[in-house]
Amino acid sequence: MGKFTRAEWLHGMGLLEISSLPVLAQALTELDDLLIRDKQTVTRSAPTMSQAKKKSGAREPYNRTRYWQYASDRKATFSELYQFCFILAKPPQARNIDLETAVALWSVLLTPRYPIINDLTTFLTEKGTYKGANKDIWNMVHEFCHIVNPTLDNYETDGAWPSLLDDFVAWSKSKMDGGAEPLPAKEA
Repeated sequence: MGKFTRAEWLHGMGLLEISSLPVLAQALTELDDLLIRDKQTVTRSAPTMSQAKKKSGAREPYNRTRYWQYASDRKATFSELYQFCFILAKPPQARNIDLETAVALWSVLLTPRYPIINDLTTFLTEKGTYKGANKDIWNMVHEFCHIVNPTLDNYETDGAWPSLLDDFVAWSKSKMDGGAEPLPAKEA
């Protein structure tokens, strides 16, 4: 799992002008609400004339410049965060992250927006045949959640989905159809 150096941490906290744990908690909650939970943006506090004259008066709890940038293009920012999480979780020199880590990150990043992730993680846990997620799987799971309806009715079996997702859809549809396990596809 990735690490932040003390210098990186201090630099980031300095840019955001975060000087206490309660303010850090507020900033993280606001980002979580914005990017993960897709809630409304925080309302901008308009400075009053007296606040503009005296800088030590009431002001934003931290520097929200980045927050407003993120709010202006949530989709791109979420994609950037999603990609960053893969890089952060991937061990140095490795090409994959272990499945346990991928499932945990999917649960945090994707479940609030895409509840179908709960079914995918159940499938992965029950089957136990998948050991990790490479960058392609990581990206395709996000795309799958974004494109495919929760009912799976628009899933194209002849699409370019990884076999993990094909297997998940077959498993899900069998559960919807009464629980019978699907027969493996015959090789031609």
